[in-house]
Amino acid sequence: MPKKVGTENWRKKRRQEYLEMKEFRYYIFCEGEQTEPLYFSGFKKLIEDNPIYRDMVLIQIEPCGAETMRVINRAERYIKENHIEKGQIWCVYDKDSFPAENFNGVVSRAESLNKDNPLLQYHTAWSNECIEFWFLLHFAYYTSNNHRSEYISFLNEKYRELGIGKYQKNNSATFDILMNQGNPKLASRYARRIIEDNMKLSPADIAPGTKVYELVEELAKYLPEEYREKFM
Repeated sequence: MPKKVGTENWRKKRRQEYLEMKEFRYYIFCEGEQTEPLYFSGFKKLIEDNPIYRDMVLIQIEPCGAETMRVINRAERYIKENHIEKGQIWCVYDKDSFPAENFNGVVSRAESLNKDNPLLQYHTAWSNECIEFWFLLHFAYYTSNNHRSEYISFLNEKYRELGIGKYQKNNSATFDILMNQGNPKLASRYARRIIEDNMKLSPADIAPGTKVYELVEELAKYLPEEYREKFM
């Protein structure tokens, strides 16, 4: 039996009302379709299991399957189509081999958009040159500007030392591995130090570097206490 239009509209309205009750709203647009969304889903699950914040915090993760400027374009379109007027919009993307002007352009576009509505702010959680650099910092302070393959080799070695096989992209266990076997608090400290040491450079010239720690620290505020202390 086909669903009644009236019933669907009612459900949509109730869901919208539920979302609007959330005081803190995070819309995370990821360049990748699995690695980054799976990682941030680890935060989402723990926050939604936290009785203190689960009714206050909305975390929506959108895999884009697109790079640099296309990520923020997708975010803009989503916000407009869904009439979102409040929240933090996070673009998670890598430098990889994309042109510097595109990589830096996301930051410029975010800064421009943020002038329109103080309640709706865009943020850029970039990695130069890939998200694996953020993962790597959970195990060591690292400043060598190497190809992404070197970061993965480093992670493979650490995983072998821990007796957990090899690092694999699109692994749903990555969040738990980094949280429990690595050191998220040190990772944030290392990432921040690298950014502060290169403040005068553009994102494309901070190699390696990452601002994923800013989003991680933002989400960590809502974790249950026994997990939050691992991050902050």
